[in-house]
Amino acid sequence: MHVVIVTIGSAGDLFPFLWMGTALHARGHQVDFLGPIQHEPYVTQAGLPFHGLPADPAVLDHPDLWHPTRGFAVVWQATRPAMAELPAFMDALPPGDARLLLAHPLALPEADLCRAAHPGLKIAAAYLAPSNLSTVHDPLMLGPWRVPHWVPHGARRWLWRTLAARLLDPIALPDVNVARGRRGRPPVGSLIEHITGIPDLSVTLFPEWFAPTQPDWPQPLFRTGFPLYDPAPDAALSLSLQTFLAAGPPPVAFTPGTGNRQAGRYFAAAAQALRELGLRGLFLTPHRDQLPATLPDDILWQDYVPLQALLPHVAALAHHGGIGTTAEALRAGAPQLVVPLAHDQFDNAARVVALGAGASLHAARVTPARMALALRQVVGNAAMRQHCRDASARFAAPTGLDALCTRLEAFSLA
Repeated sequence: MHVVIVTIGSAGDLFPFLWMGTALHARGHQVDFLGPIQHEPYVTQAGLPFHGLPADPAVLDHPDLWHPTRGFAVVWQATRPAMAELPAFMDALPPGDARLLLAHPLALPEADLCRAAHPGLKIAAAYLAPSNLSTVHDPLMLGPWRVPHWVPHGARRWLWRTLAARLLDPIALPDVNVARGRRGRPPVGSLIEHITGIPDLSVTLFPEWFAPTQPDWPQPLFRTGFPLYDPAPDAALSLSLQTFLAAGPPPVAFTPGTGNRQAGRYFAAAAQALRELGLRGLFLTPHRDQLPATLPDDILWQDYVPLQALLPHVAALAHHGGIGTTAEALRAGAPQLVVPLAHDQFDNAARVVALGAGASLHAARVTPARMALALRQVVGNAAMRQHCRDASARFAAPTGLDALCTRLEAFSLA
């Protein structure tokens, strides 16, 4: 089997596809990996052929990147140049054995064009987070807004259609339909309906206990556990961090996401909240200019720390709610303060709260006082600690990766 993998975005988007790609490669399949050019070291280190796609790092400075409603437009426009290269890549491949395209959801419009030109092509979509799949069932988050459980399904469908028509379709459909027209394909009228109907198989990269299968999710559907891929599983904590951890009580670790360059207010509020509560802190960001110019001795800055090695040593993890960071905290049994900004983060935060494994504070509402209040709910909470241990115990179950590979093989060769 020849597997072509295509993804977009940050390392958090990349690693789940490397989790699948390395497993398929180990089973003897040919794997070609298409991703943003800056991720080449990760892919080549994993031993997979890499084909770099254009990526503009300036998108990280766009003021709307982390906006709850305008963020999608920024991500969409930033990924189109890369996705436009997928059909040409597929066209250049020689005729061969059974071919599978394993795609990020935002690559599905181009994947559909590839199948039109190559009718035997099978397409599998990998969904990294529950909110990537639309549903009218509970729990239903529309960005930062939770739909009450008493709202009937008919009204929920109307809400979805209305929001998609106003916030998604005007942004995405012009690009999608221009690309379709160039390949002689008819236009489509709804982005969500279009991409949901494209895959031959949909794969959810999160477990049933975190997000139960909904009746209106696409079928056929394959469920796995969290794809906790670590590019450096043996990485150790730095000497400075080991010294800091040994010098006092466990700190609260803060990360707004490695790609977030707009977190100055977040870190300033965190520093003041820690001072008010008398807690130690660890600030994780590769962008030092976001932090206060000077930090007290009880706050340490690190540009990168492997979470798997760090989290057993913290009192709590405050983070943005990215699905990979959320999963790492659940595996470690670390209490979480989720501070969501946009995209899937609000839904992930709601699920952490529902598990009893953390609290949530909307990033737009962050102040030192609110940060301190939220941390009081998390740090030293014995009941929450037990819920975190219960969640951590669930990771003893198989991830389902081998079963996924078997399923991909069977449906690709059918």
